[in-house]
Amino acid sequence: MENHVEHDRGLVGWLSLAQLISWGSVFYTFSLLLSPVEQELGLSRAQSSLAFSLALLVEGLMAYPVGRWIDAGHERLVMTSGSLLAGACLLLHASVTSIAGFYAVWAALGAAMAAILYSPVFAIVTRRFPNDFRRAIIFMTFLGGLASTVFIPFTAWLMTNWGWRQALVSLCAFHFLLCAPLHAWSLRGAPCAARATGPGHRPDSKEVLRLVRSAPFLMIGVFVMLMMAVTTALPAHMVSLLRESGMGEAWVIAIPASIGAIQVVGRLLLFFFEHYFDVHLANRLIPCLLPLGLIVLLAVPFFGGRQSWLVWLFVLLYGMGNGMLTIVKGTAMAQYVSQQHVASLNGALGLPLALARAAAPLMVGMLWTPASGYTQALWLLLAMSMVGVIALMLAQRYALAS
Repeated sequence: MENHVEHDRGLVGWLSLAQLISWGSVFYTFSLLLSPVEQELGLSRAQSSLAFSLALLVEGLMAYPVGRWIDAGHERLVMTSGSLLAGACLLLHASVTSIAGFYAVWAALGAAMAAILYSPVFAIVTRRFPNDFRRAIIFMTFLGGLASTVFIPFTAWLMTNWGWRQALVSLCAFHFLLCAPLHAWSLRGAPCAARATGPGHRPDSKEVLRLVRSAPFLMIGVFVMLMMAVTTALPAHMVSLLRESGMGEAWVIAIPASIGAIQVVGRLLLFFFEHYFDVHLANRLIPCLLPLGLIVLLAVPFFGGRQSWLVWLFVLLYGMGNGMLTIVKGTAMAQYVSQQHVASLNGALGLPLALARAAAPLMVGMLWTPASGYTQALWLLLAMSMVGVIALMLAQRYALAS
């Protein structure tokens, strides 16, 4: 038993390192590229935002086949190929000279993200360690949560010294030289599909259909989609938003980087203290931190030169909330709808979730105006987050009352 625990921690540790690099070099890089790519290619904010929306849409559409390949025991091939694809796309991005090429490379990066980010690696950990996957997932998000803290300043430094194109060439090397070999090495000996699923694993389609029509499922679906939209849209525009608020460049880089560190603090608190409080109460309170953070961010322009303490309050609220929200979103379906059919139920949300994530950054970009900046978009994100909180509370009420 002792050796098994050590092997579990070793595998999760290596996969966590790959998550740090993958999130940092792809997902969080877009916000830094937004301004220089717009200037060089002559794009509007809505046009540039569409590239990230395309990536998220393709990622969502690829989630189901990627999950099927992982369930069939091809996890090593999926994640190794995904890292190679990510590296190739970043290399191609460095030579983009047209809007068509910009869109094409981000659509392909969406396919890569489907194979290398949290969804596939969570599925792998769940298959390999069915009795301890929750704590393994929380542990994995510790290092992954530092992606923005490490890579936003690092990528900004690369761009300042060598330009955005050379910075992308440097980032692609991480995938070719580290992530791809790491996935190929650490994911050897994947459990076969029969052993991973076991007898009787095939879900009862009638029962799944009944659950999909139930109030708890619908409310969890609304909660996950709205919260995912908010937490996807804001990072893509964070750097531009902070620059337009009048903050110095050092703060523009430090603030989103700090959010990643605060996310990890939130997950550490959940990891060590989750046994000491009611999980349903925690699930209600954690999502409330996001709308509170957005309210603080909306108040920043009204404080003029004394806005820095308010921005750091936003970092604390949003970082803690987003860090722990990852766990709430990942476990709510099992807690309030069905643990037995959780994979099928999450799969049923695949397309609407992909559309919500893809639309959110584009929507924020379209709501941006030279006169008011991101104010309208922030009000909309606040309303969406509040509806999401209410939806989760209703899901709890329906589920716990039945």
